[in-house]
Formats: sequence, C-alpha cells, structure tokens
Amino acid sequence: MTAAVLELLPLTDRMGVRAAGEVCLTTRASWERALGALVGPGDDVHLELSGVTYVDVAGASAVAAAATRLEGGRRLVLHGTPPQLRLALDAFWPGLTAIEVTLS
Repeated sequence: MTAAVLELLPLTDRMGVRAAGEVCLTTRASWERALGALVGPGDDVHLELSGVTYVDVAGASAVAAAATRLEGGRRLVLHGTPPQLRLALDAFWPGLTAIEVTLS
C-alpha cells in the first residue's frame, strides 16, 4: 500500500496555495499548517485544488475552520474543488459565507 502524498506550493499571483494529492489522515497535519499560515491579515485566500484527488471530512473541516478565522470580510476562494469537498461543505457548513467555490 502506498502512503498518501500531498504537495503544497504557494501561488505566485495571489495569496494562497496550490494543492495536489490527497488530504487524509497521513497528510492532514501539513494541510492544516498550510491553511493556518494563510489566515493572517491580507486579501482573500485562494486554494487551487484541481490536482487534489481526495479530501476526507476532517480535511473539509480544516477548510471550514480556516474560513471562520478570516477577518474583515475576507473569503477563502476554492478553485478546481473536488466533488467530495463540495459535498462535505454543502452538507456540514451550508451557511458558511466566508467560502466561495468557483467553477474554475
């Protein structure tokens, strides 16, 4: 069995990260650290997720928790969001306006 891998790279054109791989038990700590580093002062935070193949519910919870820590009307903007993350956010955090899921 192969261990899950999650690659996280800073975006060069805006505040945020590009993620590729799986967000699960073995990669959750790095996922939460990356999200935590983005919630400080600044602009909206962007997550490019088109390379993410899997997100468990705890990974989705980390996204929701990061969004709730944003201040001043800032948003967490999700690009290329995997279907299971969209479903988890809709099911467990339907009124969380600090998250914007884009079609791109």
